[in-house]
Amino acid sequence: MVGVPLARRTGKRSRPTRIELVLDYAAMGWPVVPGAFPLRQGPRACSCDRLGCPDPGAHPLSPAWHLQATTDPALLTRWWQAEPEANVILPTGRVFDVFDVPLAIGLSALTRIDNADAHSGPVAAKGDRVLFYVATRGNPEDEDEWWSCHLDCDPATIDDTPGLRWHCRDSYVVAPPSTLPAGQPVSWLRAPDGLPLPDPLRILEWLAD
Repeated sequence: MVGVPLARRTGKRSRPTRIELVLDYAAMGWPVVPGAFPLRQGPRACSCDRLGCPDPGAHPLSPAWHLQATTDPALLTRWWQAEPEANVILPTGRVFDVFDVPLAIGLSALTRIDNADAHSGPVAAKGDRVLFYVATRGNPEDEDEWWSCHLDCDPATIDDTPGLRWHCRDSYVVAPPSTLPAGQPVSWLRAPDGLPLPDPLRILEWLAD
């Protein structure tokens, strides 16, 4: 992770703007791409063109997102000037992977990590889910056991952790300060602090404990 730690930046202002956070992610070396956003009025729940969108406001605007994701501040600024309400999508499997777990499991694990004075890495709240950002595995040798997932799919080696989603290569997550369909924002519980991202297997131990 490079650039100004987001924890320091967010400490200066309680509510940084969307484009400010987008540019902060880019400064840390995290590629970003615009996402669809929830609609609160009208017959559709999502700003995308898909009728009956199964995941309103929680997916990239473009099917070519994996090619478009960038850290270029000029391009990101142009995108969000054109779509200021666009949610923030961060591809996984590049700089980081993300453990996506049910709220109760995530909060319990985070409390135990804090009590042990261990490093949780960045942690975000997304409605009834908690997202743990960890060092990426990239393309591991045991890739048949791990895959990108937007659904509840449990690799065989972590069957004891129901509801776990491991976002890795070819996947993505919705990042703060994106808005969820119910109107609440995605928010940081532990903002990026400039420290190295934690080992995924160590965080997995806390989640499965």
